[in-house]
Formats: sequence, structure tokens, C-alpha cells
Amino acid sequence: MAPAVTGPGFLAVDSGGSGLRVAVGAGGRGPLARAASGEPVRTGGRGIDPGHFVERLVPMARALCAEAGIERLEVAVVGAAGLAGLGDALRAELPDALRRELGVRRAALAADAVTAYVGALGPRPGAVIAAGTGLIAIGTDLTGWRRADGWGHLLGDCGGGAWIGRAGLEAALRAHDGRRGGSARLLAGAEDMFGPAAGLPGRLYPRTDRPAVLASFAPRVGACAADGDPVAVRVLRAAARHMADSAAAVCPAADAPVIGLTGGLFRMGAALLDPLDEELAERLPGVRWIMAEGDPLHGAVRVAEDLIAGSFTLPGDEKMLCVTGPAGEDVTRAVGART
Repeated sequence: MAPAVTGPGFLAVDSGGSGLRVAVGAGGRGPLARAASGEPVRTGGRGIDPGHFVERLVPMARALCAEAGIERLEVAVVGAAGLAGLGDALRAELPDALRRELGVRRAALAADAVTAYVGALGPRPGAVIAAGTGLIAIGTDLTGWRRADGWGHLLGDCGGGAWIGRAGLEAALRAHDGRRGGSARLLAGAEDMFGPAAGLPGRLYPRTDRPAVLASFAPRVGACAADGDPVAVRVLRAAARHMADSAAAVCPAADAPVIGLTGGLFRMGAALLDPLDEELAERLPGVRWIMAEGDPLHGAVRVAEDLIAGSFTLPGDEKMLCVTGPAGEDVTRAVGART
């Protein structure tokens, strides 16, 4: 066990389609210990399952606090995928659970797009495209938030990892059937990953982690596009078009808007970034895009440190970002007013 850390500690969480990432630290000292779990938090009839969230998070948080020597958690910041649309139960129950189980005095619940934004650009105006398993664009002028997409793999997340993976697998099955629009390269890649194509529906449809499984095929689509496969190239061009549409919908009015790109999908490199550059230039003339300074977990850490330091300046939002106090009251506006 590490020597005890004096002063207030923080817990920062990034919850997404690929699992949980957690960090603990102390104000002014940054993260001191980190851990990750590959099991995503369940969603069900109540949306994001608060009980399962607590079950997954609390043991990790306790172990990290012991490892880092943190005896008192002042702040917890949780960035969660799906919070805006599926987070009512989580907002209602998680802050109390964090106080009860970990002694947290203030809890900030944020859509993972918000923590992605802060990790990418910090607390300044602009827009961010967060592209991983899903996809969401978020923008702010520091008086409010605007979001586009992030509606999940069945209704949206257009251009995200699951979307690209699904489009690639569709092209693979077209090739298997002999239909137009198929790709023999993608078919070979699909069978290499998942086995015979005819059995793919039976292996995919019963899975509860379908978005993550679909997204796991996106890198194969990227590799085929980089090698010049025309079908894969078209898939990534369409993905870039969707991303640019979402960014244009949320970017605040500015002479030279800045758009941050964050998420594992951009590790595809030029095969995705080149068409995205062209699509952004068409929709937002004069736009400047940059790769993220940090990821959503870095964003959660920064929000936690700002809350401890009293320099929190982000606008609150009923669905996107709220801070609760020791008695469970919403103190988002009061925190902003003090800073």
C-alpha cells in the first residue's frame, strides 16, 4: 500500500462500449493509479443499469485508492456513454451510491461526449467529434452544449466504429451472395475473424455486446481501404461524410472554428482522416481540426481537478453534465457561479 495522500482525492471514470477505465488521483498531483475492465456496463429497461455500474466500479475504485494511498475522495467524475438518452436511472442513483460506498462528497455525471470534449480541447469553445464504438459530435460556446447523433448503433452513431463494421460486414455478405456492392477482401477478413460467413448472424445476433463486436471489424475495413479496396474506400468516405454532418450541426459560430478529433477510430489514419478533411472543408470553410490533447478519461480527470481547485467553468446541462453536492442536490450552477 502506498503512503497516505493528504488532501482531497478524486475518482475519474470513462464508461463506454468497450468497458470501464478508471483513475484516481489528488488535486494538483494528477492521476496516481489507473485500471481498466473490458466488460461494458449493462443497459436494460431502465437504461444504463446503476446496480451493475456500481458493481463494476466500486471494487476497482477501492483497489486503486489503496494502491495510491488515497484515504478521502472529495470528487467523482463519471463520463458515461449513453447518459443523455439512457441515463435517468444512473443520474438518480449513482451519486448516492458513490457517497455511500466510497465517501464521495461531490459527483459529476457527464455524457462521455462532454469528457471527450474536455480531453480533446479543454474548457474552450469549439466542437469535438468523438468516434469509437459509437459516434457523437458535441459543441459549446461555454454558455450551453449542442450535440448531434450519439443515438446508438440501431438508430444512429453514423460513421462510428459499429457503423463502419456493420457496413463492412454487409459488403462481405454481399460478396458471399454474389450481389453487387460486395468485397472479396472484406469477405476474407470477416471469415478470418468470425468464421464461415453463413454462420455470422447466429454468432452476432444473440450477443449482448453487438456494438463492440461490430466495431471490432472496423479496423479490417480501414486496412482494406488503405490497400485500395474500392468498397472499403466508399464505406470510409460515407463515414467521413456523416462525421462532418454532425460536426457542422454543433460547431459554434466562429471565424475560425476548431474541431477536435478523439477516439480510437482515428487510429485508422489517412484512410479516414483524408476524406474527413475534405468533408469538413466543404461544410465548414476555414475549419481547423486537431487531434485530441487527451482522451475522455483525461477529460474526466481535468473536470475533477477543476472541481477540486474551484476553477470549474463548463456549462451545466440537465442531460449532459450535472454536479451533485454532499446531500445529493444539484449544485452545477452554484459551482459555476463560484468560479
